[in-house]
Amino acid sequence: MNTTIDNLRRLLESVRSIGFWGRLFGWKRVKDQLIDATADLERLLANFENERGKVLTAEQSSADLTKDLNIAKDDGRKKQSEIEKFQSQTAQDAEKILSLTKELSTTSKALENEADNCLKLSNKNDLLTQKNEQLAVELKRVSESEAASVESVDKLTERKIELDLEVADLKKDVGYTKDELKKANDQVLLLQADQESRTKEHGEHMSALKQYQDRVQKDRDDEINLRQAAEVERLTNMKDTWIHHQENVKQSLKTLCSRHTIDYIDKVAFKGDPDNTVSICEEFIIFDAKSPKGEDLSNFPTYIKDQSEKAKKYANQENVKKWIFFVVPMNTLSELKTFAYHLADYQVFVVTIDALEPILLSLKKVEEYDFAEQLSPEDRENICRILGKFAHLFKRRVQIDTFFINQFMELAYKCESDLPADILEKAAAFERADRLNPPQEKRVKAIPIADLEKSLTKVRNDASNKGILLEDGKLTDGLNEVPLYTNGL
Repeated sequence: MNTTIDNLRRLLESVRSIGFWGRLFGWKRVKDQLIDATADLERLLANFENERGKVLTAEQSSADLTKDLNIAKDDGRKKQSEIEKFQSQTAQDAEKILSLTKELSTTSKALENEADNCLKLSNKNDLLTQKNEQLAVELKRVSESEAASVESVDKLTERKIELDLEVADLKKDVGYTKDELKKANDQVLLLQADQESRTKEHGEHMSALKQYQDRVQKDRDDEINLRQAAEVERLTNMKDTWIHHQENVKQSLKTLCSRHTIDYIDKVAFKGDPDNTVSICEEFIIFDAKSPKGEDLSNFPTYIKDQSEKAKKYANQENVKKWIFFVVPMNTLSELKTFAYHLADYQVFVVTIDALEPILLSLKKVEEYDFAEQLSPEDRENICRILGKFAHLFKRRVQIDTFFINQFMELAYKCESDLPADILEKAAAFERADRLNPPQEKRVKAIPIADLEKSLTKVRNDASNKGILLEDGKLTDGLNEVPLYTNGL
């Protein structure tokens, strides 16, 4: 049983069940309960603020974890993009190396061909040298042939020089190609080393991300398990409460009846078998314990309503009070919307175990009122005088309000009929824009007489400053001349 709001519940039940005499003589008790209920309400508000702070802290932690997870995912995507970029660059470098290798092979074949050509030219040069020697021997004999041979040798010599230059250029190109190939191989090695490093780094990041995801998932699973365990425990406690509810109500009623000297009836003398019955003022008052049958509370209000209609079998019995109380568990109040069923011949009230003591005390207080003849003549005279004053005042107020209502209605009709159309339309616009908000009544707040006297004094002073006559004696004399009843009464 939640004891932090017992005073608040006790106050609500007192206000709900207070009668006319309680309003006259029991306000001190209600005031004391109001003070205690205010303290309970402040504690509830403080607990609510603490719980809300915890919820906000948990939500912030969850948001931070989600943010860290998103950052880690973004880093992983960036690393993956960089790896794909380096893999693409490595593929391009491999293609470039393959192209350079093909060019080197082509150049080597060209060099071999040129070397063969040089060898052929060298052999041809040897043959020409032999022919030159033969021609030198025969120089004297064939002068014209000698001149032609010399010219041919010069041409061949020039061609040989050109071929030597081309061979030198080809050797330079081969050297340059070898240097380029070496640089390309070095760059490939560097890229491979860099790729291995990045692959290793990516693996470490993915491993860290996997650990982080596993930790977050584990925390989430632990949180879900804790919530499920708490819900299972709550349902278990709820079922235990419902199972022992009838016995708890019976024991509580017996204890309260023993404490306040109220008769608890174990075996009733009328037809039927109610759970609990007490006797006050020679009347039987029934307290039936009602609890849900299962975990689903959606049908509980319908069940209570059906049981209220079936309670007629008790209300029709002789000496049974027309007030029947259904005692329900505290944790079912959130599903109930109606706590009082006003049927044709009787009334059913839905209460909790906490409300049993105030209800019994209120019913016992009614027993004291049944002995009003035991009051002294002076007390009875005072009560009758106060009741007469109340009756006279509210009837006079009804009479005066009716008179002024008629006057205001007549004035409203005159405004519509006598005022010019343009003025009436403008006045109607101001009327629609105006708003009258009387003071709002709060059930938990009393209206002190001192505040009323202060407001009345302020009104009197304002009226006096504006020249309005407020002489109570003259107003009373004029008002008393107006008859309150007809001659027949």
